[in-house]
Amino acid sequence: MKKIFLKDIAEALNLSKTAVSMVLNNKGDENKISKETQKRVWAYARAHHYQPNQMARALSLGKSETIGLIVPNISDIFYATIAHYVERKAKALGYNVVFSSSNEDPETEKQLMYSMLNRQVDGLIIASTQKNQEDIEELNRSKYPFVLIDRHYPGLTTNYVIVDNLRGTEQMTRHLLKQGRQRIGLVSIQSGLEAMKQRQLGYEKALRDAGLEYRAEMVKLLSPFEYESEMKEAIRSMLHGPRAVDGLVFTTHYLAASGLRALKALGVEVPGEVALISFDELGAFDLVEPPITANQQPVEDIGRFAVEILVHEIARKGAGMDKQRVLPTQLLVRKSCGA
Repeated sequence: MKKIFLKDIAEALNLSKTAVSMVLNNKGDENKISKETQKRVWAYARAHHYQPNQMARALSLGKSETIGLIVPNISDIFYATIAHYVERKAKALGYNVVFSSSNEDPETEKQLMYSMLNRQVDGLIIASTQKNQEDIEELNRSKYPFVLIDRHYPGLTTNYVIVDNLRGTEQMTRHLLKQGRQRIGLVSIQSGLEAMKQRQLGYEKALRDAGLEYRAEMVKLLSPFEYESEMKEAIRSMLHGPRAVDGLVFTTHYLAASGLRALKALGVEVPGEVALISFDELGAFDLVEPPITANQQPVEDIGRFAVEILVHEIARKGAGMDKQRVLPTQLLVRKSCGA
């Protein structure tokens, strides 16, 4: 069924778009539009299944002093920490924050976006599933203020704050190489996320630059929902044969924690037999034995820059700020790598 717009209703009923908009926003009486005209507009809209353009509607309304934050999982320590810094910076700038989790589901993410627009938030900060490009493009076309964090759409020109994922895993892999590890495996998740692609590319680049061959069997991609049950077998398979790994790069903090548990269950000495390094830090990484070397993401800066960019967009100040930030990570060296 073809989607209809305000202009279609206006043309069909020989009315102005303004009059139609007033009726559909329940402002017909106060603008002295006749009851008969209002009935005609509503009847036509219902008969043709009219859906309001929520983005345009949000733009036409006043400021609410509220911004929306959509993340994949607010219970994940990484996103929870970002949310904390987003809220802190927003409060300092006079804004409240509404939080929601998409649970990595693109349809849920889409519904949350439109729900927040209906709540008249002044702008959005989104850690996207990267499966809603059309809706992100619609935000762009509508000139609605938004900032993507952690994940972005490389083919679209948008505001974003991300980290340098490629250089991060490149640095991690090189650190293992400096510790004398020559058979380094990678454990990641099955994902179309650009961040995960870049992390794998960083690992591959470090191997190539060191003159080492990239071997597909030394890369394990686990289910994002079943990684805990798959981890032990994945690591076991990399510990056997002539190319048994002596180092492991994990592309997320939760994979690293799961990997350490699996190595201990298999009786593998860390770092004696296998060194371990994580992309992203977890609060307990310096407390476990051995403490885990991690590449820390600048979560405070991610939250702060995202809010600053968004508020700048809400104020429609135009130029004067870098609205595409790629932030460096910081390697925290601990005993899980042997140094």
